[in-house]
Amino acid sequence: MATTSMVQPKFLTKGDELGVVAVGFSGGQCKPGVDAAPSALIANGLLTQLRQDLGYNLFHDDTVHSYKDLLPTSDPDYRGMKNPLAVSAVTKKLCDQVYEHAKEGRCVLTLGGDHSIAIGTIAGTARAIRERLDRELAVIWVDAHTDINTPETSESGNVHGMPVAFLSGLAKEDREDVFGWLKKENLISLKKLVYIGLRDVDRGEKLILREHGIKAFSMHDIDRHGIGRVMEMALGHIGNDTPIHLSFDVDALDPMWAPSTGTPVRGGLTLREGDFIAECVHETGCLVAMDLVEVNPTLEPGIDDIGAQQTVRSGCSLVRCALGESLL
Repeated sequence: MATTSMVQPKFLTKGDELGVVAVGFSGGQCKPGVDAAPSALIANGLLTQLRQDLGYNLFHDDTVHSYKDLLPTSDPDYRGMKNPLAVSAVTKKLCDQVYEHAKEGRCVLTLGGDHSIAIGTIAGTARAIRERLDRELAVIWVDAHTDINTPETSESGNVHGMPVAFLSGLAKEDREDVFGWLKKENLISLKKLVYIGLRDVDRGEKLILREHGIKAFSMHDIDRHGIGRVMEMALGHIGNDTPIHLSFDVDALDPMWAPSTGTPVRGGLTLREGDFIAECVHETGCLVAMDLVEVNPTLEPGIDDIGAQQTVRSGCSLVRCALGESLL
């Protein structure tokens, strides 16, 4: 059985298969509720849509993983990081889960969860792509925030603001139980990283972006060029022969479209712009993995949960577009 998409995947041997990992984890930040997102996305029919409408053969254990058995009884701050042992243990396990799917040559969808989980998902994809294809992984990070703080530059200590620093080797730690498990095969190159949708970047992070010449498109760039030209430039920077991991934080969307998220910032992407980003990535045939993170149905739910439902629906739309849904 084939998927309904006309696009041939370049880097997947099993293009009709989709590995799904549901991650009910909120330890990378302080607001509870983001752990409820995978259940809400699934209850909204996302997996059914991927199976029935897009024709994917799903590989999913029908579990939303809470990783309760991995959480330590005591988890003191370390280098200013909050919940360092918990986030490290969960992302290490998640890295293995994603790797098990990715090494089979199928696309992997991870439903979060806060954005700290990308430490695990991207580490797992990067390792599988190196082993399977001997290639570097490109990452398109769609977010209002850069999430590239090191423990030392972070003002909050929340690890969901640090994943790119750990994944790129900008932040290092020898302690195995605090991200020391990240090895060379798990890391990404800053040259293959592109940001889209930025509008709330810490001063220390701006310095990191400039110092390393990281390709980043803020809302200013999107306003100036339009999302079509921005996607041409973003994909041009990566090149058409590189596997792509799309990590999509729902707070990239304007709160009008996605109010139920932990750190909303006004002046963001429209839902159509978000969908267009996902459609463009799909059209390359280079997508090998996607994360959807930071949907929090318990925040700004609105009257009769309208805000929460809207955010969940927006999240489902982004995933469907990245996995091949087209308007015609």
